[in-house]
Amino acid sequence: MKQRYCNPFTDFGFKKLFGEEAHKDLLIDFLNALLPPKHRIRNLEYTKNEAAGATQLDRKAIFDIACTGENGERFIVELQKAKQNFFKERSVFYATFPIREQAERGDVWDFELAAVYCIGILDFVFDEDRDNADYLHFVQLKNQHNRVFYDKLTFVYLEMPKFTKTEAELATQTDKWLYFLRHVSRLDGIPPVLQEQIFEEAFRAAEIAQFNQGEAREYEASLKYYRDLQNVMNTAIQEAVTKAEIRTRDEEREKAHEDKRTIARNLVKLGIPTSDIAAATGLSENEIRRL
Repeated sequence: MKQRYCNPFTDFGFKKLFGEEAHKDLLIDFLNALLPPKHRIRNLEYTKNEAAGATQLDRKAIFDIACTGENGERFIVELQKAKQNFFKERSVFYATFPIREQAERGDVWDFELAAVYCIGILDFVFDEDRDNADYLHFVQLKNQHNRVFYDKLTFVYLEMPKFTKTEAELATQTDKWLYFLRHVSRLDGIPPVLQEQIFEEAFRAAEIAQFNQGEAREYEASLKYYRDLQNVMNTAIQEAVTKAEIRTRDEEREKAHEDKRTIARNLVKLGIPTSDIAAATGLSENEIRRL
């Protein structure tokens, strides 16, 4: 492969960086860059990424990464490569699983819950936020006075296409992680701004030359799927743009023709000869007579 580092927006690349026990500190540092100070974590445990419903007939949930913090906090980290109309609803649905699994067995339970975080790394932009420059969204339940009603359920959405900061503009650890995610697959080495221990480890984990044969094959398959998906989306977008352009041209031609008809009607009322009106508007004499 021409690229030195894997693409973190592929399933393999994402889980290679953040889903392996050997690189758990990468996920911890990434999460801490997003979390409020009171929920910063020092350690976590990966949990199964499939959550069953209450009965066998209920729908299951399969997460990209699921883990639990040292104080019981639950984290769901999802990578969404393609636009999904109901991704927010899906996030809310997923959040119900780590909430319900905290229910204690027995007759007595005070309903105290540990914090739940649902983090979505999006390779697209929400339609309703297209004109909003914010690329990082924190969402919590609030009351009519815009005060937080419940601070233990938080949704974090990263709209990656909006993140356009350059190396010189990286000011926070969050900035550095987002820059890494966006650019690592196109870099040939570690830029000076990321030359610190945690990112040096991230670059080593992402280096394709360090993959064994099985990992290399798995990554190639994952990269092919990602590229195919991007091509499908780009084709759909281009087709939609082309249809819109054709519709706009048709509407413009129809409007121009109607303007000519309006002018012709006014000239007819003034008694201008049909041949002169035809010469002035470009309409046929038969059409002018019908007016």
